[in-house]
Amino acid sequence: MEICFAPMEGVTTAIYRRLHRQFFPGVDRYYIPFFSPTPDRLFTPRQLGELLAEHNRGVPVVPQILTRSGGDFLWAARGLKEMGYEEVNLNLGCPSGTVFAKGKGAGLLLHPDRVDALLEEIFRQTPLKVSVKTRLGVRDPGELSRLLEIYNRYPLSELIVHARTRTEMYRPGVHQEAFALALEQSRAPVCCNGDLFSLEDCRKLEARFPTARGLMLGRGLAANPALARQLRGGGPPEKEELLAFHTALREAYREEYGPQNGMRRMKELWRYMACLFEGGDRLAGKIARTTDCVQFDFLVEQAFQERALLPSPQGFR
Repeated sequence: MEICFAPMEGVTTAIYRRLHRQFFPGVDRYYIPFFSPTPDRLFTPRQLGELLAEHNRGVPVVPQILTRSGGDFLWAARGLKEMGYEEVNLNLGCPSGTVFAKGKGAGLLLHPDRVDALLEEIFRQTPLKVSVKTRLGVRDPGELSRLLEIYNRYPLSELIVHARTRTEMYRPGVHQEAFALALEQSRAPVCCNGDLFSLEDCRKLEARFPTARGLMLGRGLAANPALARQLRGGGPPEKEELLAFHTALREAYREEYGPQNGMRRMKELWRYMACLFEGGDRLAGKIARTTDCVQFDFLVEQAFQERALLPSPQGFR
C-alpha cells in the first residue's frame, strides 16, 4: 500500500520535504501544500520556491491547486507541465473558513453541480493527470454518495478521501464507513486520509480496507517522522536521528529565513512533534509561548536530553 504525506501548510515546505526524505525515507509521494492561481496568472516567487524542480530534487512530489475556476486550473496545469510535472491534485477538502467563504476547497462541495462543471471543464483540456482530494461533504457524510456519482464521470488518477465533513473540521473520529463506500463505488483508486496517527491506526485501516491504493498521513507523520519507515517494517525514531533531522532543519530554516522567521517555522512543526515526547502538551505550550531564539533552542535541547520518546504520538487528537 502506498504511503503519501499530506500537504500541511507551514510544515511540509520544500526544505522540510527534502530533509525528511533524506533522514526518514519511506514516503511514496509528498503533496505540496496548495497554491491558488493569482488573478494575473503568474507564479509568485513563493510558489516557485515550492514548485520548481531544483527545490524538490530527489523527492517525489505532487502539486495541489485550490481554485473554483476551470480556466485558472488549466493555466496552472500547463505551467506545471512545463516544469516537468505529470500529475496535479485538485483540493476539494480544505475546511478553512476563509477558503470556504470563497467557494473553494470544501466550499465547492456546497454545490455539487459546480463541482461537476469544474471537472468537466478541466478534463476537456487538462495536460496532466488529475487526482482529487475530497471531504465527505459539508454537513452530512451521506453527501459523499452524490459526490461519488460526479467523480465517477471523469478519469481521475486517484480519489483521496478525507473521511470527515467540512463542519467536523479536524474533530476526533472519522467516518470509516465512507472509505468502504468509496472503495465499493469509486472508479478511481482510493487513498484513505484522516486520524492515522500511529502505526496501530494505519495497520488497522490496512487490514480493514486492503483494496485501498494508499494511506495519506498528515499530523501523525509530522509528529513521528519515522512512521512511514515503520509501516515498511523499519524501526521507530531514535533520539539521535530525530535530533540530527531537527538540527539540519533548524539550520536550513535559519539560513533561508533568518533566525526569527526560521524559529517561527520550527515552532509550527513542534505543534506536532512535541506529541512524541513525554509531557508533550506542556512542552508544546512552552515552545509556542517563547519568542526568543535562544530560549527556543534551550527548550529543544532540554527536551532531547530529559524527555523520553513515546511509542506513538499523544495529545493532538
